[in-house]
Amino acid sequence: MLKDKSRKVELKVSADGSHTLFVPELDEHYHSVNGAYNESMHVFIEPALHFCKKETINILEIGLGTGLNAFLTAQNQGGKTIFYHALEKFPLESEAAASLNFARDPDGQQLFEKLHCLPWNKEEELQSQMTILKDENDLTNIAFSQKYDVVYFDAFAPEVQPEMWSEAIFRKIYEAMNPEGILTTYCAKGVVRRTMQAVGFTVERLPGPKGKREMLRAVK
Repeated sequence: MLKDKSRKVELKVSADGSHTLFVPELDEHYHSVNGAYNESMHVFIEPALHFCKKETINILEIGLGTGLNAFLTAQNQGGKTIFYHALEKFPLESEAAASLNFARDPDGQQLFEKLHCLPWNKEEELQSQMTILKDENDLTNIAFSQKYDVVYFDAFAPEVQPEMWSEAIFRKIYEAMNPEGILTTYCAKGVVRRTMQAVGFTVERLPGPKGKREMLRAVK
């Protein structure tokens, strides 16, 4: 049994061979059991990072979790200059992070290990032209001091963390985004889509990753 800073987590293998973590306390996985690596690419990297045409991008991630989205962002940087602000209330312990198999080669493994070794609550260079702030913080409490071009909304499901999917939360994020800012999430529930629209987002349904019919992309 592994741990984050407050909860026990169990290492699982998803359908594409990549790891995910299961939280017995919440009865919830960190990623899709149908493929953690593929889900991250499908939900966050391709429709958000690749969709954003800016060369200098501020990214906000709601839920650093295993670090998979940050890792894949670095591997798909594509010459962009990126500031990556990742919020995480319950950081993984080093043993849990070290057990994950997301890297596909030695260079990738070195990058993934560096991501998890960098200190919390301090801006650090992850690689050339990519700075990361691993922020041990709660979205409900934080006051943003900058604007974001891309938001990876990767909180646990509404059934598990309903407070994270409220109108107040989406309004807070909307106000922290630049015009034409892009938010993507795996959740396509009608109530989530309507809540996003209520705060001003233009929302579209996109084909979901394996195991999910749809996902959402919202643009300010």
